[in-house]
Amino acid sequence: MPTDHAAALRAFRLIARHGSFTRAAAELEVTASALSQTLRQLEDHVGVRLLHRTTRRVGLTEAGHAFLERISPALNEIDEAIDALRQHGDRPAGTLRIAVPQMVLDHLIAPCIAPFMRAWPEIRLDIQVDNRLTDLIGEGFDAGIRLGERLARDMVAIPLGGPQRAVVVGSPAYFAAHGRPTHPRDLPSHDCVRFRFSNNAIYRWEFAHPSGASKGQWFELDVDGPITTNDPGMAIQAAIDGLALTHMMEPSARKALAEGRLVSVLEAWLPPFDGFYLYYPSRLQVPPKLRAFIEHLRRHIAASP
Repeated sequence: MPTDHAAALRAFRLIARHGSFTRAAAELEVTASALSQTLRQLEDHVGVRLLHRTTRRVGLTEAGHAFLERISPALNEIDEAIDALRQHGDRPAGTLRIAVPQMVLDHLIAPCIAPFMRAWPEIRLDIQVDNRLTDLIGEGFDAGIRLGERLARDMVAIPLGGPQRAVVVGSPAYFAAHGRPTHPRDLPSHDCVRFRFSNNAIYRWEFAHPSGASKGQWFELDVDGPITTNDPGMAIQAAIDGLALTHMMEPSARKALAEGRLVSVLEAWLPPFDGFYLYYPSRLQVPPKLRAFIEHLRRHIAASP
Protein backbone atom coordinates (compact mmCIF):
# COMPACT_ATOMS: atom_id res chain seq x y z
CA MET A 1 0.00 0.00 0.00
CA PRO A 2 1.37 3.47 -0.82
CA THR A 3 2.46 5.55 2.15
CA ASP A 4 -0.01 8.27 1.14
CA HIS A 5 -3.25 6.33 1.65
CA ALA A 6 -5.46 9.35 0.98
CA ALA A 7 -3.77 9.97 -2.37
CA ALA A 8 -4.34 6.35 -3.44
CA LEU A 9 -8.01 6.54 -2.44
CA ARG A 10 -8.46 9.83 -4.28
CA ALA A 11 -6.81 8.31 -7.35
CA PHE A 12 -9.22 5.38 -7.19
CA ARG A 13 -12.19 7.77 -6.91
CA LEU A 14 -10.97 9.81 -9.88
CA ILE A 15 -10.42 6.76 -12.09
CA ALA A 16 -13.93 5.55 -11.27
CA ARG A 17 -15.36 9.00 -12.07
CA HIS A 18 -13.64 9.20 -15.47
CA GLY A 19 -13.78 5.50 -16.32
CA SER A 20 -10.26 5.94 -17.65
CA PHE A 21 -6.70 5.78 -16.34
CA THR A 22 -5.56 8.18 -19.05
CA ARG A 23 -8.04 10.96 -18.22
CA ALA A 24 -7.55 10.53 -14.48
CA ALA A 25 -3.76 10.64 -14.90
CA ALA A 26 -4.01 13.82 -16.98
CA GLU A 27 -6.03 15.50 -14.23
CA LEU A 28 -3.55 14.41 -11.58
CA GLU A 29 -0.59 15.32 -13.85
CA VAL A 30 1.02 11.90 -13.55
CA THR A 31 1.58 9.13 -16.07
CA ALA A 32 -1.08 6.49 -16.67
CA SER A 33 1.43 3.75 -15.83
CA ALA A 34 2.22 5.39 -12.47
CA LEU A 35 -1.49 5.66 -11.70
CA SER A 36 -2.03 2.03 -12.67
CA GLN A 37 0.74 1.00 -10.30
CA THR A 38 -0.83 3.03 -7.48
CA LEU A 39 -4.15 1.26 -8.00
CA ARG A 40 -2.50 -2.15 -8.17
CA GLN A 41 -0.80 -1.47 -4.82
CA LEU A 42 -4.16 -0.41 -3.35
CA GLU A 43 -5.82 -3.60 -4.61
CA ASP A 44 -2.95 -5.69 -3.25
CA HIS A 45 -3.33 -3.98 0.13
CA VAL A 46 -7.10 -4.53 0.44
CA GLY A 47 -6.92 -7.95 -1.18
CA VAL A 48 -9.83 -7.30 -3.53
CA ARG A 49 -10.05 -6.37 -7.19
CA LEU A 50 -11.62 -2.91 -7.37
CA LEU A 51 -11.63 -2.28 -11.14
CA HIS A 52 -12.39 -4.20 -14.29
CA ARG A 53 -9.75 -3.27 -16.88
CA THR A 54 -10.18 -3.84 -20.61
CA THR A 55 -8.51 -2.27 -23.63
CA ARG A 56 -11.58 -0.07 -24.15
CA ARG A 57 -12.78 0.96 -20.69
CA VAL A 58 -12.34 0.78 -16.96
CA GLY A 59 -15.28 -0.06 -14.72
CA LEU A 60 -15.95 -0.77 -11.06
CA THR A 61 -16.28 -4.29 -9.74
CA GLU A 62 -19.11 -4.93 -7.29
CA ALA A 63 -16.62 -4.67 -4.42
CA GLY A 64 -15.15 -1.51 -5.96
CA HIS A 65 -18.57 0.12 -6.20
CA ALA A 66 -19.32 -0.66 -2.53
CA PHE A 67 -15.86 0.57 -1.48
CA LEU A 68 -16.28 3.83 -3.40
CA GLU A 69 -19.62 4.52 -1.71
CA ARG A 70 -18.00 4.02 1.71
CA ILE A 71 -14.90 6.17 1.17
CA SER A 72 -16.42 9.05 -0.82
CA PRO A 73 -18.09 10.86 2.13
CA ALA A 74 -14.86 10.70 4.15
CA LEU A 75 -12.75 11.96 1.24
CA ASN A 76 -15.22 14.79 0.66
CA GLU A 77 -14.95 15.79 4.34
CA ILE A 78 -11.15 15.82 4.09
CA ASP A 79 -11.23 17.92 0.91
CA GLU A 80 -13.62 20.40 2.54
CA ALA A 81 -11.38 20.67 5.61
CA ILE A 82 -8.31 21.31 3.43
CA ASP A 83 -10.22 23.93 1.42
CA ALA A 84 -11.30 25.64 4.65
CA LEU A 85 -7.69 25.81 5.86
CA ARG A 86 -6.55 27.26 2.57
CA GLN A 87 -9.18 29.97 2.60
CA HIS A 88 -7.73 31.88 5.58
CA GLY A 89 -10.58 33.81 7.12
CA ASP A 90 -13.35 32.64 4.77
CA ARG A 91 -11.70 33.79 1.56
CA PRO A 92 -13.46 31.69 -1.16
CA ALA A 93 -10.99 29.40 -2.92
CA GLY A 94 -10.55 25.86 -4.17
CA THR A 95 -12.43 23.69 -6.68
CA LEU A 96 -16.23 23.89 -6.70
CA ARG A 97 -17.90 20.84 -8.28
CA ILE A 98 -21.51 21.28 -9.39
CA ALA A 99 -23.85 18.94 -11.26
CA VAL A 100 -26.39 20.66 -13.52
CA PRO A 101 -28.90 19.54 -16.17
CA GLN A 102 -28.36 20.85 -19.70
CA MET A 103 -31.45 23.05 -19.73
CA VAL A 104 -30.25 24.89 -16.62
CA LEU A 105 -26.73 25.30 -17.93
CA ASP A 106 -27.91 27.05 -21.10
CA HIS A 107 -30.22 29.69 -19.66
CA LEU A 108 -29.17 30.05 -16.03
CA ILE A 109 -25.58 28.98 -15.34
CA ALA A 110 -23.58 29.71 -18.51
CA PRO A 111 -24.41 33.46 -18.63
CA CYS A 112 -23.09 34.07 -15.11
CA ILE A 113 -19.86 32.02 -15.26
CA ALA A 114 -17.56 34.76 -16.64
CA PRO A 115 -18.51 37.44 -14.07
CA PHE A 116 -18.26 34.85 -11.28
CA MET A 117 -14.75 33.79 -12.33
CA ARG A 118 -13.65 37.43 -12.54
CA ALA A 119 -15.06 38.13 -9.08
CA TRP A 120 -13.50 35.04 -7.48
CA PRO A 121 -10.27 34.15 -9.35
CA GLU A 122 -9.17 31.74 -6.62
CA ILE A 123 -12.14 29.45 -7.26
CA ARG A 124 -11.96 26.77 -9.94
CA LEU A 125 -15.28 25.54 -11.33
CA ASP A 126 -15.84 21.90 -12.24
CA ILE A 127 -19.30 21.66 -13.80
CA GLN A 128 -20.73 18.32 -14.88
CA VAL A 129 -23.65 18.56 -17.29
CA ASP A 130 -25.95 15.58 -16.83
CA ASN A 131 -29.70 15.05 -16.92
CA ARG A 132 -29.67 12.15 -14.48
CA LEU A 133 -30.25 12.33 -10.72
CA THR A 134 -26.72 12.75 -9.38
CA ASP A 135 -25.51 11.31 -6.06
CA LEU A 136 -23.73 14.38 -4.69
CA ILE A 137 -21.95 12.71 -1.80
CA GLY A 138 -21.05 9.49 -3.59
CA GLU A 139 -19.67 11.34 -6.62
CA GLY A 140 -17.89 14.12 -4.77
CA PHE A 141 -19.99 17.14 -5.76
CA ASP A 142 -20.38 20.24 -3.62
CA ALA A 143 -23.87 21.01 -4.95
CA GLY A 144 -26.31 20.27 -7.73
CA ILE A 145 -29.31 21.83 -9.43
CA ARG A 146 -32.57 19.94 -9.75
CA LEU A 147 -36.31 20.47 -10.04
CA GLY A 148 -38.02 20.82 -6.66
CA GLU A 149 -40.13 17.70 -7.17
CA ARG A 150 -36.96 15.58 -7.40
CA LEU A 151 -35.21 16.81 -4.26
CA ALA A 152 -34.41 14.39 -1.47
CA ARG A 153 -35.62 15.36 2.00
CA ASP A 154 -32.15 15.45 3.53
CA MET A 155 -30.97 18.26 1.24
CA VAL A 156 -30.78 22.01 1.81
CA ALA A 157 -32.58 23.57 -1.15
CA ILE A 158 -32.32 27.16 -2.40
CA PRO A 159 -34.90 28.26 -5.00
CA LEU A 160 -33.56 29.61 -8.29
CA GLY A 161 -35.84 31.78 -10.37
CA GLY A 162 -39.24 30.73 -9.03
CA PRO A 163 -41.87 28.53 -10.74
CA GLN A 164 -41.21 27.19 -14.23
CA ARG A 165 -43.38 26.16 -17.16
CA ALA A 166 -42.98 23.55 -19.85
CA VAL A 167 -44.21 24.11 -23.40
CA VAL A 168 -45.13 21.94 -26.36
CA VAL A 169 -43.87 23.65 -29.50
CA GLY A 170 -43.73 23.16 -33.24
CA SER A 171 -42.91 25.24 -36.29
CA PRO A 172 -45.56 27.17 -38.27
CA ALA A 173 -44.76 24.89 -41.24
CA TYR A 174 -45.42 21.78 -39.15
CA PHE A 175 -48.81 23.05 -37.99
CA ALA A 176 -49.72 24.12 -41.51
CA ALA A 177 -49.11 20.56 -42.69
CA HIS A 178 -50.44 18.58 -39.71
CA GLY A 179 -52.80 20.86 -37.78
CA ARG A 180 -52.58 21.78 -34.11
CA PRO A 181 -53.35 19.44 -31.22
CA THR A 182 -56.01 20.87 -28.92
CA HIS A 183 -55.85 18.10 -26.31
CA PRO A 184 -52.96 15.85 -25.18
CA ARG A 185 -54.92 12.87 -26.50
CA ASP A 186 -54.32 14.27 -30.01
CA LEU A 187 -50.55 13.75 -29.70
CA PRO A 188 -50.47 10.08 -30.82
CA SER A 189 -51.40 11.31 -34.31
CA HIS A 190 -48.43 13.74 -34.33
CA ASP A 191 -44.69 13.24 -34.73
CA CYS A 192 -42.96 14.06 -31.45
CA VAL A 193 -39.35 14.24 -30.28
CA ARG A 194 -38.68 11.65 -27.58
CA PHE A 195 -36.16 12.61 -24.88
CA ARG A 196 -33.87 9.97 -23.41
CA PHE A 197 -32.42 10.39 -19.90
CA SER A 198 -28.87 9.33 -19.04
CA ASN A 199 -30.22 6.13 -17.44
CA ASN A 200 -31.83 5.25 -20.81
CA ALA A 201 -35.39 5.93 -19.62
CA ILE A 202 -37.63 7.80 -22.07
CA TYR A 203 -39.32 10.93 -20.75
CA ARG A 204 -43.12 10.71 -20.64
CA TRP A 205 -44.65 14.11 -21.45
CA GLU A 206 -46.37 15.64 -18.41
CA PHE A 207 -49.63 17.59 -18.39
CA ALA A 208 -52.16 18.78 -15.80
CA HIS A 209 -55.95 18.79 -16.19
CA PRO A 210 -57.12 22.41 -16.63
CA SER A 211 -60.71 21.90 -15.42
CA GLY A 212 -63.26 19.45 -14.12
CA ALA A 213 -62.99 17.01 -11.23
CA SER A 214 -59.36 16.28 -12.04
CA LYS A 215 -58.31 19.95 -12.27
CA GLY A 216 -54.68 20.43 -11.29
CA GLN A 217 -53.86 16.73 -11.33
CA TRP A 218 -50.80 15.82 -13.38
CA PHE A 219 -50.61 12.86 -15.73
CA GLU A 220 -48.02 11.42 -18.10
CA LEU A 221 -48.27 10.51 -21.75
CA ASP A 222 -46.06 8.38 -24.00
CA VAL A 223 -45.41 9.92 -27.40
CA ASP A 224 -43.81 8.60 -30.55
CA GLY A 225 -41.90 10.12 -33.41
CA PRO A 226 -38.92 9.91 -35.74
CA ILE A 227 -36.30 11.34 -33.35
CA THR A 228 -35.07 10.27 -29.91
CA THR A 229 -32.30 12.32 -28.29
CA ASN A 230 -30.75 13.28 -24.96
CA ASP A 231 -29.76 16.72 -26.28
CA PRO A 232 -32.28 19.55 -25.67
CA GLY A 233 -30.64 21.63 -28.41
CA MET A 234 -31.29 18.92 -30.97
CA ALA A 235 -34.92 18.65 -29.82
CA ILE A 236 -35.40 22.39 -30.31
CA GLN A 237 -33.79 22.30 -33.75
CA ALA A 238 -35.97 19.38 -34.83
CA ALA A 239 -39.05 21.41 -33.90
CA ILE A 240 -37.75 24.54 -35.67
CA ASP A 241 -37.05 22.47 -38.79
CA GLY A 242 -40.65 21.25 -38.85
CA LEU A 243 -39.79 17.60 -38.19
CA ALA A 244 -41.80 17.10 -35.01
CA LEU A 245 -43.30 18.64 -31.90
CA THR A 246 -41.20 18.80 -28.76
CA HIS A 247 -41.89 19.23 -25.05
CA MET A 248 -39.32 21.35 -23.18
CA MET A 249 -38.78 23.94 -20.49
CA GLU A 250 -40.09 27.32 -21.66
CA PRO A 251 -36.77 29.23 -21.24
CA SER A 252 -35.13 26.88 -23.76
CA ALA A 253 -37.71 27.83 -26.40
CA ARG A 254 -38.20 31.49 -25.46
CA LYS A 255 -36.01 33.01 -28.18
CA ALA A 256 -37.46 30.88 -31.00
CA LEU A 257 -40.99 31.62 -29.77
CA ALA A 258 -40.32 35.38 -29.71
CA GLU A 259 -38.92 35.20 -33.25
CA GLY A 260 -41.93 33.24 -34.55
CA ARG A 261 -39.85 30.20 -35.49
CA LEU A 262 -41.80 28.14 -32.96
CA VAL A 263 -45.43 28.24 -31.85
CA SER A 264 -46.70 26.98 -28.48
CA VAL A 265 -49.76 24.71 -28.18
CA LEU A 266 -51.68 22.98 -25.36
CA GLU A 267 -50.85 25.84 -22.99
CA ALA A 268 -53.94 25.30 -20.83
CA TRP A 269 -52.60 21.83 -20.04
CA LEU A 270 -49.16 23.13 -18.96
CA PRO A 271 -49.49 25.25 -15.80
CA PRO A 272 -46.47 26.50 -13.81
CA PHE A 273 -44.82 24.08 -11.38
CA ASP A 274 -42.14 24.16 -8.71
CA GLY A 275 -38.92 25.32 -10.37
CA PHE A 276 -35.21 24.66 -9.98
CA TYR A 277 -33.25 24.56 -6.75
CA LEU A 278 -29.58 24.56 -5.94
CA TYR A 279 -29.16 21.84 -3.33
CA TYR A 280 -26.47 20.36 -1.11
CA PRO A 281 -26.35 17.89 1.80
CA SER A 282 -27.86 19.27 4.99
CA ARG A 283 -24.97 17.96 7.10
CA LEU A 284 -22.49 19.96 5.03
CA GLN A 285 -20.98 23.09 6.56
CA VAL A 286 -21.31 25.45 3.62
CA PRO A 287 -17.78 26.28 2.43
CA PRO A 288 -17.06 29.88 1.39
CA LYS A 289 -16.63 28.87 -2.28
CA LEU A 290 -20.19 27.47 -2.40
CA ARG A 291 -21.61 30.39 -0.42
CA ALA A 292 -20.00 32.82 -2.90
CA PHE A 293 -21.48 30.92 -5.85
CA ILE A 294 -24.97 30.88 -4.31
CA GLU A 295 -24.94 34.61 -3.66
CA HIS A 296 -23.60 35.34 -7.16
CA LEU A 297 -26.31 33.17 -8.74
CA ARG A 298 -29.03 34.88 -6.72
CA ARG A 299 -27.85 38.33 -7.81
CA HIS A 300 -27.66 37.21 -11.44
CA ILE A 301 -31.23 35.85 -11.33
CA ALA A 302 -32.55 38.99 -9.62
CA ALA A 303 -30.97 41.19 -12.30
CA SER A 304 -32.19 39.06 -15.24
CA PRO A 305 -35.31 40.07 -17.20
